[in-house]
Amino acid sequence: MPRKLIIGCGYLGHRLAQSWFDDGDQIFATTRRTDRAAQWLAQGWNPIVWDVTDPQVPAWPEEVDTLVFAVGLDRQATAAIDEVYVQGLRHLLSSLPPGLERLIYVSSTGVYGQQRSAWLDEDSPCEPTRAGGRACLAAERLLQASAVADRNIILRLAGIYGPGRLPQRDKLARHEPLPGAPQGYLNLIHVDDAVQAIRAAERLQKLPDLFVISDGSPVLRSDYYSYFAQLAKLPPPRFAPPAVDEASTSRAQGDKRVNNAKMRRELPFTLRYPDYRSGLAAIVGDSLPGA
Repeated sequence: MPRKLIIGCGYLGHRLAQSWFDDGDQIFATTRRTDRAAQWLAQGWNPIVWDVTDPQVPAWPEEVDTLVFAVGLDRQATAAIDEVYVQGLRHLLSSLPPGLERLIYVSSTGVYGQQRSAWLDEDSPCEPTRAGGRACLAAERLLQASAVADRNIILRLAGIYGPGRLPQRDKLARHEPLPGAPQGYLNLIHVDDAVQAIRAAERLQKLPDLFVISDGSPVLRSDYYSYFAQLAKLPPPRFAPPAVDEASTSRAQGDKRVNNAKMRRELPFTLRYPDYRSGLAAIVGDSLPGA
């Protein structure tokens, strides 16, 4: 029975784990919460209680073929982003499961910075301007210099959206001004397609590798929220002017667009939601009364 270990089983990782579990794989997943561990145990998973900021790494199960590092920052926790993304990965790399065949690191397109009006791909220079992008890039480089450098796959994910994760929905419903330039671009990937991408990467034979993961259809922020408001029968969006101290290179003013050509060419899966319209229509449709 294939064994999968997921470090960071949150919004994306939980869906990935469930997908593999439904196919009959044995799932091991880390969590910081004992109540969540109990829930996973009851549903047939193998929980491991561990915080990646803890240098005391647990004893991993043997014969894990694939490990996915998909740790996100808990905004309610006190740990700094470098402690979680970089030091957390360093702790993991100090003691890996024996016989591990591949390590998939879930990174971010934030490693590129903003680079206004540019189309970016795997060969574009990385010039992150925000703490999250800098931490992801540092983690990537740590992995590429590690003992599993020849067995890693880095996936730079665009902004994840999906059921239960539609940023700014509450502000839109209250008709409050939304942050960000209306003419700035959003690069997106539906969570179901992100799961598909990770599963496709797990089947790759050519290692190591690097992919940009997005739907390939960047959308202006104003178009995205206008369409969302129309679908959900909410007031049309309003946008707040940028703060006086907001740098022109900040995410809110970003104008980058990411190219997913390599993903479409080399990863064996087909996008279920190739643009924001199909993704939002499915999410909002499912949430309407009687759906």
